Amino acid sequence: MTNTAYQQLNGVALAYMGDAAYEVIIRRHLIEEGLAKPNHLQRTATHYVSAKAQAALIALMEQDKLLSEDEWAVFKRGRNAKSYTHAKNTDVVTYRISTGFEALMGYLALSDQQDRVDELSQWCIQQVEAGRTE
Repeated sequence: MTNTAYQQLNGVALAYMGDAAYEVIIRRHLIEEGLAKPNHLQRTATHYVSAKAQAALIALMEQDKLLSEDEWAVFKRGRNAKSYTHAKNTDVVTYRISTGFEALMGYLALSDQQDRVDELSQWCIQQVEAGRTE
């Protein structure tokens, strides 16, 4: 697929990919930090990958003017996408915002912008570790 084709993908499809791409980076980070027990890994990962954390990260990205217009457009498409699943542990608004976050990551990963995925993910890690998402 071309970058243009990825721009046309459904926001939920992009989010499906972005969820995986971002979570792999977070899991690798946690393992590299020395976390090895599965229960502790999962509890800690939640601070980075939960809907609440992702929604907070997007708000910080907006505040810090971190995203381009094109990236915001992808986020909005993901946020506004019709999803047939519902939030298990959060409200619908937060869930939809996190879907937009994941769609952005998915779009960047699929369109061969791995450097940007890594850059944004590292920024997210710094924000979580600085306590800015709480």
